[in-house]
Amino acid sequence: MAKNNKNCSFCGRLESQVGFFIVGQDGAHICDECAMQAADIVKENSTNQSKLPKLKKEQLPKPIEIKEYLDEYVIGQDEAKKFLSVAVYNHYKRLMQDKSTDDVEIEKSNIIMVGSTGTGKTLLAKTIAKKLQVPFAIVDATVLTEAGYVGEDIESILTRLLQVAEYDVTAAERGIVFIDEIDKIARKGDNPSITRDVSGEGVQQGLLKLLEGSIVNVPPQGGRKHPDQKMIAVNTQNILFVCGGAFDGIEKKIAARLNTRVVGYGAAKDTEHIDKHNMLQYIAPQDVKSFGLIPEIIGRLPILTYLEPLDRTALRRILTEPKNSIVKQYIKLFKMDHIDLIFDDNVLDYIVDKALEFKLGARGLRSITETIMMDEMYEMPSKKESSLTINLPYAQSKIEKANIYRLKTA
Repeated sequence: MAKNNKNCSFCGRLESQVGFFIVGQDGAHICDECAMQAADIVKENSTNQSKLPKLKKEQLPKPIEIKEYLDEYVIGQDEAKKFLSVAVYNHYKRLMQDKSTDDVEIEKSNIIMVGSTGTGKTLLAKTIAKKLQVPFAIVDATVLTEAGYVGEDIESILTRLLQVAEYDVTAAERGIVFIDEIDKIARKGDNPSITRDVSGEGVQQGLLKLLEGSIVNVPPQGGRKHPDQKMIAVNTQNILFVCGGAFDGIEKKIAARLNTRVVGYGAAKDTEHIDKHNMLQYIAPQDVKSFGLIPEIIGRLPILTYLEPLDRTALRRILTEPKNSIVKQYIKLFKMDHIDLIFDDNVLDYIVDKALEFKLGARGLRSITETIMMDEMYEMPSKKESSLTINLPYAQSKIEKANIYRLKTA
């Protein structure tokens, strides 16, 4: 059937020239293409009006309050919590500074956290994100490559922040970015590269403009997969960057600097008090430089802190004490099936011992517990039992039957 000769009230095209009409009052019509253009205009204008509430000093969480909140979810790591809480609080105050009437400009204090795997770097970042009134994005440095190679461009870091801020540019420019696995972009040798480095020094050079503060054109959909997309200009001047990495093997560089390898009667007496089981507490910027981060990056990450290795007592507390502890999660899962789950104390000790044996840190507690609980999680929902107790012989039998090598590489 032929379409009637109606015109779009906006572009004037006939109904036969468009896909369909949307009919309004008093005979007004709008075609599908004009409706899509109108939606784009509304979206663009709403992006320019930030939904982020204006920060007031009396509403800011104090550093002690931020740390107390972190204590509810993260066991130990008081030093790292203190540094992180102060940095976030100062970031808030920096955002409130009236630069038009103040000659003193507060510079941002980007942070780098060093700690072995499973000590809680990412958990700290995820937990503090819940407490904040600014957008918080977590990105992984392992996917970043130098421009022109397969992988993610440096600008994809800001793409993630924009997505978290729902493309509110003003809000994103006040946000916080946690860059995980920063040690994976360390250059392989201590000599400057004279050729392009796919994922090492080249990426570090690209990060400089983000860390120091500049206007960066960001692809809203990420990467070079959409080369024709419209770029969004983001000013990184007020974005706080928190970096974390395991820096596996950096203890050797710290030990070499402290001269702890000196042996014999001529050994220096000032090395006797050094705790060789926790060398990270003596970390200094020159150690990070020796590991492979370029001096320019280190200079733009002025705050350097560390996470302590987790001992048996800390792992035992992590298993049961936090609000979202692993044991509480499994109890909750079974409770949803009206089953009361109980772990014997010696089972919890056994899980901790295995995590220490496999050198997995806190992350290993979950994989070991999952191995023990898998069969019961499979069978119990179909049974009519209302309680379940996990004892030590049962836990030992499940671990012994499991592929030990899979646990070690989990």
